[in-house]
Amino acid sequence: MPHGRPPALPSSGGSQVNVSLRINGQPRRFDVEPRILLVHLLRDAAGLTGTHVACETSVCGACTVLLDGKAVKSCTVLAVQAEGCEVTTIEGLAPGGKLHPLQEQFWEKHGLQCGYCTPGMILTAWQLLQRNPDPGEAEVRHGIEGNLCRCTGYEHIVDAILAAAAQMRGEA
Repeated sequence: MPHGRPPALPSSGGSQVNVSLRINGQPRRFDVEPRILLVHLLRDAAGLTGTHVACETSVCGACTVLLDGKAVKSCTVLAVQAEGCEVTTIEGLAPGGKLHPLQEQFWEKHGLQCGYCTPGMILTAWQLLQRNPDPGEAEVRHGIEGNLCRCTGYEHIVDAILAAAAQMRGEA
């Protein structure tokens, strides 16, 4: 539901709290149990399934989103902790369907295979490129250390991030 107030997440009978936040630039309100994780609010209540659930222990990075511009693993953030915050998901990087340079370059440079790690990897790379628009290969590798990929061997991912950085600087 793009606007308004969606139904509450399934309840275990516990008390509900109201969480108000901005998701991809849109103000949203949800009634949730205090124990609900941000990843489940995004997927189940907001319907934004680009944020993936994998390890649920903050190890793999598949659930990475931007919380007030900082890459966080949403499987270890309670939804109530995002109260008043701006959350950006992978869907939020492509407003109006125009791909962000990171998304374009992951496609062009074959930085994805199964795609499961891709949303988290791209949002982590976004934060890296905000901090340093001209990183070297070693800095990119260090910057994505908290995100696991079992398919690509990381070469194409690193190439995609470096190409996106060049594109964002107007060099591509």
